[in-house]
Amino acid sequence: MMDKAKDKIQQAVGSAKEKLGEVTDNPDLRDSGKADQTKGEVKEAGHDLRDKAAGAVQDAKDKLGRNDRDR
Repeated sequence: MMDKAKDKIQQAVGSAKEKLGEVTDNPDLRDSGKADQTKGEVKEAGHDLRDKAAGAVQDAKDKLGRNDRDR
């Protein structure tokens, strides 16, 4: 859960940097903010996939456990 929070924070900081870069006409800051947002989004997607995979593995274990008990 902490990973997702960190990802959201990175996205928010990136958004703020991007806006500040636009307001101050600083393309480096703007681009850095966009990059931070993208990194946060990619990490969040990776963590979502990891969580889904862990859930699928647990579901499979649960089904196997039930099948063993049914015999």
